[in-house]
Amino acid sequence: MRRPPTIYDVAERAGVSKSLVSLVLRDSPRVSDEKRAAVLAAVAELDYTPSRLAAGLAGSRTRGIGVVIDEFENLWFAPVLAGLRAALGAGGYSLSVADASLNAHLGLDPLEVFRSLRVDGVVLAGDVSADALERLTVPAVVLGTRALRPPGAPVVASDELGGGRIATAHLAELGHRDIVCVTGPGASAAARETGYLAEMRDRGLAPRVLRAAQTSEAAARTAAGELFEAADPAPSAVFAVNDPMAVGVIGSARDRGIEVPRALSVVGYDDSPLAAYELIALTSVSGDPRELGEAAGRALAELLEGADDPAPAGLLAPNLVVRRSTAPPGDSSVAGEC
Repeated sequence: MRRPPTIYDVAERAGVSKSLVSLVLRDSPRVSDEKRAAVLAAVAELDYTPSRLAAGLAGSRTRGIGVVIDEFENLWFAPVLAGLRAALGAGGYSLSVADASLNAHLGLDPLEVFRSLRVDGVVLAGDVSADALERLTVPAVVLGTRALRPPGAPVVASDELGGGRIATAHLAELGHRDIVCVTGPGASAAARETGYLAEMRDRGLAPRVLRAAQTSEAAARTAAGELFEAADPAPSAVFAVNDPMAVGVIGSARDRGIEVPRALSVVGYDDSPLAAYELIALTSVSGDPRELGEAAGRALAELLEGADDPAPAGLLAPNLVVRRSTAPPGDSSVAGEC
């Protein structure tokens, strides 16, 4: 098996030094046209691919971006990553993604992993530890509502408190009065819950908050099962703080013969690809995750390219995408489809 070519092979083929090859690969203006052409010809002939890690060890930019997310099972991150790629791809940046819990059993913090890879910058789309944040030495952009953020880092987020209000108002305007909020840990969940509480209070309705151990489908399914078995009567509507949790609520209701939306209306949050599946057809609050990803990517690119005062996108207004998981309470004209 032929070994891959190295920078030394390129230098030998072009008849120049290794350091001059490095200058060409960094597009330095200090190289003559003749030698630049010789190096590029050698790169093409040998099919040489520069090592980003080696470039980082040599002190040059790696064109790598680390993205920290909360949970891989939350499909909200799919359009977010597409938006990041669209904004950063033109600059030749590659994305590496890690979630906060994937390697927790090994004691590995994703920011520490990215630091060892010498990424040029990071996007914090998930919560990280305060210790790792203090050691962060590269530009960062915070994506979404987070408990911690580096000083001076631009924040690109949807108005999640407003989104919680929108979800709750939709259910109340359909005629629901007993509306439960199914939530979990994390700053985003807390902001959405705060919106729910504010809307319930303003409408003179009694709030009920059900906390799951995680913001996952399985955790919400377990918590909702306990709710349905203990409540008499069961609530007529649920606002879940993300789409996987909403699906968990729907699954738990189905296990107990509770039809959605005829007997139970459910609203999720994030309008992830999961929500649009025909078998689920989940009403969900959308913060336009692709737009958020693009805005975060642009803000990070400005930092990396040396902008003196990069403009953060601020809060983007969310909107409600209505599908078949919500209906007026006891509406006999609605089939239990979810």
